[in-house]
Amino acid sequence: MGYPSFCLKLFLFITCLVLLLFFLMEYYRSPIVNTGNLTNLTILLWHWPFGPSYSLEGDVCWDRYRIHGCRLVDRRSLYPSADLVVFHHRELMMGQERLPLHLPRERHQKWVWLSLESPDNSGDLKPFNNVFNWTMSYRRDADFTIPYGKLLPKDRDTGNYSSTEDIIPKNKSPLACWVVSHYNSQQKRSLVYNSLKESIKVEVYGQLEGRVLAPSNLLPTISRCYFYLAFENSIAKDYITEKLWRNAYQAGAVPVVLGPPPEDYMAVAPPNSFIHIEDFPTTKELGNYLSKLIEDKEKYARYFAWRSSYQVKVYTDWRERLCSICPQYHTRPAQKVYRDLEAWVRLRH
Repeated sequence: MGYPSFCLKLFLFITCLVLLLFFLMEYYRSPIVNTGNLTNLTILLWHWPFGPSYSLEGDVCWDRYRIHGCRLVDRRSLYPSADLVVFHHRELMMGQERLPLHLPRERHQKWVWLSLESPDNSGDLKPFNNVFNWTMSYRRDADFTIPYGKLLPKDRDTGNYSSTEDIIPKNKSPLACWVVSHYNSQQKRSLVYNSLKESIKVEVYGQLEGRVLAPSNLLPTISRCYFYLAFENSIAKDYITEKLWRNAYQAGAVPVVLGPPPEDYMAVAPPNSFIHIEDFPTTKELGNYLSKLIEDKEKYARYFAWRSSYQVKVYTDWRERLCSICPQYHTRPAQKVYRDLEAWVRLRH
């Protein structure tokens, strides 16, 4: 071997070594912002909730929510390669869709049960025992929790307000208001309302009184009320819907809540930001408290103090909920099956 040939080989060896060291240094120096490894996760939504679909063009999870390594698809032909398959419960319950139990299922593939309905509106769950690996629900103990809303810290605390008028939405007149679309006289919320209206005046909107609000008028109407009756149609663990987050918090009315126990609300909402009916022995005492509260501007304003530190986030886009799976995927138990989904869904506390 001649000297020039030796030099060429030595040069190539050193060049390869330097390049290898460079790539290794870049690899360990660069932050990994993926979902746990560098492989994309494919989430297949078997059917869209309630029918209407959203666009999945491009890299949806990255483009919209800055979540890496998350491929969201709805083409069933991609089933064999999907890491997760998500099934929305309502369509299964109504018989509009069926589980693909006839298809071979890869060992690594996880099936996810998705629902935002209360147990009272979930029908018979026994056919779905021993089927799903993970759950996706408003429940805080679900494998993937997707609340109807939450409060996010503001970029900066705006501090104390100069006056109570700065914190209370203007032009308030009705003491309390309630928007109800599906009135059932036997529900607890209806019984409480009929008792409470004996003590205070409640402005009612929706089908009950034939005063249906256009979506654009919902929040402006509620903002004129001192209190909003955020009464859930079902009493269930962690079942806190847009009635709190959108109708009350976003509109700017103090929520009077009927739903799960106070501790469920305290787990997701700041103290002194809502009034729970269970804190009063009778609806008459609740009504008296509300009537006196609006006469004390300083005390009433304390129910809005959270606004200096938090802003309301309401979830409406199913893509955002589904993309949120990816950052949590690798921390969820790999070997898990819901043997009794019925029991889990109907768990009270």
